[in-house]
Amino acid sequence: MILLRAETRENGLSSQRSNVAQNENTCWVADLGRIPYGPACELQRRLVEARKAQVIPDVLLLCEHPHVITLGRNGKYEHLRASQHVLKQMKVEYLPTDRGGDITYHGPGQIVGYPILDLCEHHRDVRWYAWQLEETMIRTTVDFGVAAKRLEDVRGVWIGTATGDEKVGALGVHLSRWVTSHGFAYNVSTDLRFFDLIVPCGIPDKRVTSLEKALSRAVGCDEVRPHLTAHFGALFDRAMIPISRHLLEETLLTRDVSAALISAPLSLGTSLGETKP
Repeated sequence: MILLRAETRENGLSSQRSNVAQNENTCWVADLGRIPYGPACELQRRLVEARKAQVIPDVLLLCEHPHVITLGRNGKYEHLRASQHVLKQMKVEYLPTDRGGDITYHGPGQIVGYPILDLCEHHRDVRWYAWQLEETMIRTTVDFGVAAKRLEDVRGVWIGTATGDEKVGALGVHLSRWVTSHGFAYNVSTDLRFFDLIVPCGIPDKRVTSLEKALSRAVGCDEVRPHLTAHFGALFDRAMIPISRHLLEETLLTRDVSAALISAPLSLGTSLGETKP
């Protein structure tokens, strides 16, 4: 059974208006619905600053994106197979990004998870963090009766098929002062034809799949999202508290993040993507 801890009303969060002590072991989870990639990145940026300032707890953003191809900091532009003209015709946006990894596609039917976690309150190990995200997707896939696994030398979550291993979940993360952003993408009912526009994650000899294809039946993101949320909470030892996008935005406006950041030292970020463990 999938269980989520929920507040009975949004103003139940009013008691958290003061600075947050993470030993409460809570994580807000916000379903953003379908949101363009750019605004989702901007929201992450604001949440990262708030998390660094310790004025919010850990946060998990879940969303879907309109058709977009993103290239990570370690990516190669030649892994984009389609011309800009073709992308425009197909209404697919192309954007560089500061996450780790190579090139990937996001679109409807794919659940994208953006955890904003302070790993100082968990485990300061990037590979451990990537393993936890993979495990979240592996356990979710198993919930639906499909075996999923990791492969040596490449990140992500894979399903074995008669024609070889196919990727159902991808990673591409960024860390700044041990606070995470970007995250994972899990194919539920994604139109896999859009992956033909790229070399997915820069791995030319592997194909991409979806949970729907593996099950040979229709599956909706609403059916899968609670499983991802519950397993994420269990693996990171956090009680998952739903919060609306409106209240999340309001919280960022009402809490004084900038004052807390004045004395914070600057540091370079770290990224991890579809790389060797």
